[in-house]
Amino acid sequence: MADEQKLDEQNPNVETNAEAGSEDLVARVQLLEEQVAAAQDQALRTAADLQNVRRRAEQDVEKAHKFALEKFAGDLLPVIDSLERGLELSSPDDESIRPMREGIELTLKMFQDTLKRFNLEAIDPHGEPFNAEQHQAMAMQESADVEPNSVLKVFQKGYQLNGRLLRPAMVVVSKSPAPVSPSIDEKA
Repeated sequence: MADEQKLDEQNPNVETNAEAGSEDLVARVQLLEEQVAAAQDQALRTAADLQNVRRRAEQDVEKAHKFALEKFAGDLLPVIDSLERGLELSSPDDESIRPMREGIELTLKMFQDTLKRFNLEAIDPHGEPFNAEQHQAMAMQESADVEPNSVLKVFQKGYQLNGRLLRPAMVVVSKSPAPVSPSIDEKA
């Protein structure tokens, strides 16, 4: 013991070195724990990012399937318009063109049925309230017979593909009749 006491007296820094070493270990452990927590946080963020990328990719594939026909369908709309115009212009009572009219009607029906199978729906808003998201107003017309902002006439049907607007309906919208001002004769 006497020898240990002499060593302690000769080297008073032994205790302080041991305390300093202990503090260094505590600081190092704390630093390592912070690094582990940061690495775990980074791993969770990376996993979340990966899950988001997968979800976005699945949504993109789903949209690609739903709207792959968008350009093709848009190119077919003038054909439908022409068939409908042909039926409007032909007289149903004219016996000389009756077979041709029936052929056009059948062709148009087959065309419309095919488009429905691919979720292409016509927008024919005649008599409905004007909807700026689905209709394009071409003109306004005064009318006392219907509510203001109602569709009076449809120039061209609109179409939706899987709920997405492909082409707006071109319409004439009603407005309130202008108030009649008294004429000069009525004032007198």
